[in-house]
Amino acid sequence: MGHKKVERIDPLTLALPLAGVDSHAHLDGPEFDSDRDMVLARARAAGLRQVGNVFLGPEEFAARRSFFDAHPEVFFLLGIHPCEGQRCTPASLAAMRAAFAAEPRLRAVGEIGLDFHWQDCPREIQFRAFAAQLDMARELGRPVVIHCREAEDECLMILESRGFAGYPLLWHCFGGGSATARRILRNGWHISVPGPVTYPANEDLRRAVALIPADRLLLETDCPYLAPVPWRGKRNEPALSVFTARTVAAARHEDPEDLWQSCGDNARRFFNLPDAPAS
Repeated sequence: MGHKKVERIDPLTLALPLAGVDSHAHLDGPEFDSDRDMVLARARAAGLRQVGNVFLGPEEFAARRSFFDAHPEVFFLLGIHPCEGQRCTPASLAAMRAAFAAEPRLRAVGEIGLDFHWQDCPREIQFRAFAAQLDMARELGRPVVIHCREAEDECLMILESRGFAGYPLLWHCFGGGSATARRILRNGWHISVPGPVTYPANEDLRRAVALIPADRLLLETDCPYLAPVPWRGKRNEPALSVFTARTVAAARHEDPEDLWQSCGDNARRFFNLPDAPAS
């Protein structure tokens, strides 16, 4: 008995108003070298007014920021991923400080945090890299975007013990349940929801998403990873966030266009974004 063929719906047939924000994308990677401009054109056609591109270190930022010279709708995040904590040296921190001073499109420090799923970087090095970048973010007065995988208790303990309750902080790629969401929210932080919220087995995630206050909810792709249904297993891209938005809206009993607008407005406030051209 064969597998049922998945209907790959064109996201542009479900386009939403030009108000959305993909708060976390990796469009500088080689997965997009052949069609980056077309991907960004589709994003706009689907209703995304702005896209946040995450650079995973100062070398990547220096080498690839020019990819977006013709795309003022793209803003930047910069941080050293926990799996590469060994790269968080005094020299790399100095390079990041210089980048933030020179590039107004850099809006937040991230993604930074802890990742215990992979064994690429010893935990003690991850802890040191996380603390150093938190200190840098506070010094620069920039928001923080957190990567946390299979390390929620440790990550929350570090943030709380270092006095980050109430600090502008976004929990990227949230995949937890209601208890974790409540603890994040008690600290006054924001939560960004990715494509896996559309996966049939993720009912706990959809219940948690329904708890998030309307003014602290953002949407993201984390592309090229984590494509939503009906594109699961394929390369993700910002335009596919319309499927995530519609699932989140259904879980919250909201109108998709209203949710899209609200999440976009939240991202613009969180990242303190200049307004992008509407046409």
